[in-house]
Formats: sequence, C-alpha cells, structure tokens
Amino acid sequence: MKKGLLICFFLFSLFSFLCSLLYLWWHWAASPVCFQNCQNQTFTIDKGEGVGSIANRLEKAGLIHNHLAFRIATLYFKTSTKIQAGDYRLNPQMSLTEIAQQLTHGTLDIWLTIIEGWRREQVAQKLTQGGLVNFDSSPFMEKTVGLEGQLFPDTYLISKTADADEIIKMMTKNFQKKAGLVDNKTLILASLVEREMPHNQDRPVVAGILLKRIKAGWPLQVDATVQYAIATQQYNNIAIKQSSNFNWWPKGLTQIDLKIKSPFNTYLNLGLPPAPICNPGLGTIQAAQNPVSTEYWYYLSDSSGVTHFAKTIEEHNQNIQKYLLK
Repeated sequence: MKKGLLICFFLFSLFSFLCSLLYLWWHWAASPVCFQNCQNQTFTIDKGEGVGSIANRLEKAGLIHNHLAFRIATLYFKTSTKIQAGDYRLNPQMSLTEIAQQLTHGTLDIWLTIIEGWRREQVAQKLTQGGLVNFDSSPFMEKTVGLEGQLFPDTYLISKTADADEIIKMMTKNFQKKAGLVDNKTLILASLVEREMPHNQDRPVVAGILLKRIKAGWPLQVDATVQYAIATQQYNNIAIKQSSNFNWWPKGLTQIDLKIKSPFNTYLNLGLPPAPICNPGLGTIQAAQNPVSTEYWYYLSDSSGVTHFAKTIEEHNQNIQKYLLK
C-alpha cells in the first residue's frame, strides 16, 4: 500500500514538475524578445509560404524566441490558414501571440489586379483608387509615355508606400520576365487582338486575318482603334479627367465615329497604328507571335461572345444580319 502511494506521489510530482517546466518554457517563448530600445523590422511573407518556414525565419530574425512555440500559437488561435502574404512592420517588443495575430492583417502591401486590355490611363485610375499612400497619377502618366503595352496585366502585391517609379519598374520587369523580347509590331498587333477578341482559342486566327489584310493592302478596320482614338480625344477634356466613370471603350460606333481623324484610326489609315492601344495579356501576345493562316478575311463576335468567321464580304454581311442585327 505504501509502495503504491509512493509511486502515485512520484508520478504526481513528476507531472507537476513537467507542467512547471512547460509553463516556464511557454512563458519564455511567448514573451517579447526585446523590452527596451527595440527597432521595427520589415518582415516579408511570400505568397504560398508555409507556417514552418515563416516560424523559422521569425526566429532567425530575432522577432520570436522559438519557432515551435509560434507554430503552436497559430494552431491554438487557428490563424495558420489566415496568414497573408506581404510586408509587415514587426517589433521584437511584441509578444508571440501579438505577432501571430498581426500576420493575419495589417500587411504593408495591397493586392491590386490590372486587367488585360486596359489602357495605361485605366491602370493609373486603378492605382489611384487602390489605397496607395504615395501614388500620384500625373508622374505615372508622364513616365509611361511609350510604355503602353508593357504595363503587364497581372495581380500585384504593391507596397502601400510605393510611388510611380516603383510601380512602373515592377510592371515592366514583369512584362520582360513573362513575355520576354517582343518586337513593337507584334506588341501593337497583340493589343488590337486583345480588344477585338475575347476568346484565347480564336486570337491566333484573328491575328492571322489582320496580318493578311495588311499584306493585301487592306485597311484593318478594327473598331477598337476607333474607340481608342475617340476616348483619347475626349479625355483631353479636364472635366472628363475628373470623372471616375469615363467610358474608355465606347460601343455603338457610328459612321461619323469611323471617320475620326487620328493616326490610330485603322478605317482611314493603312497598316498597324503607331503604338499599342492597350496592355495585352500573355496569351494574346503569344497569339500575335504565332498567328494562324486561314481562308478567312472577316470575323465578328455575337452577343454571347461566340466568334463567327467569314471568307467573303457577302458571308460576313450575312453573319452581321444573323448574329448582330437579329
């Protein structure tokens, strides 16, 4: 009996001792690394980075005492799946739980998506409305003259304090990385195809049709170039510049619209326009680099987005009557 009591006492004492050690370890691990004269650090979490990697880097950066404790904290507070990619301003004076919670919100970066087929003015509008602290659309517009087509459409993680120079560098570098070397003619062609054709599978065919028209000495007659010319002229109006609802790609073009005097109007001018009319996506650039030769000369997209090709003007007019005027 006494032996049994001794064993129970020993086990209880051992359990209490282990609990005390665990408590002391956790108290140490959860406490701030620094208490006085602590400097802020910018800590970056990459997209898709796992909790283990984050924990190890936090420990190496001197922001937490122990990586295992951080992983336990994220499991306990159920924050492991809520940690966001981006830059964070952390201080070693913060406790382990404060850091774990901070990484689920309060990133110094903003996710912004630039849509395929946007003009640089539309890109500037998006950035202006995106919550960036130091962004000014005026220097952005001045410094992107000649860069239409190279402001690569993508989803970007942008620092809230980024200025126009940083953002332009980010987008053009992404263009070079994703698209590689693209000659100006191909980039202009891609910009036309981007605005004209909504479906990737039809874009190489449309690129081939446009090149065939150029070779035959035909005007391209691309509506998107007229839309670009109209919007460019209208945007010179200061009142319109201040409007956030400006229509950059006006539909329902009239015969008067098709006669607008502009080097971008491919109804009046032969060949490609002098510069890209938008920023095309990678798939469209690849379509322009690999055009498909067919017997078609004409194309249109109906109200449901389906493309209809034609070999003759008579067949094309029939498609207009059947799919656009019904």
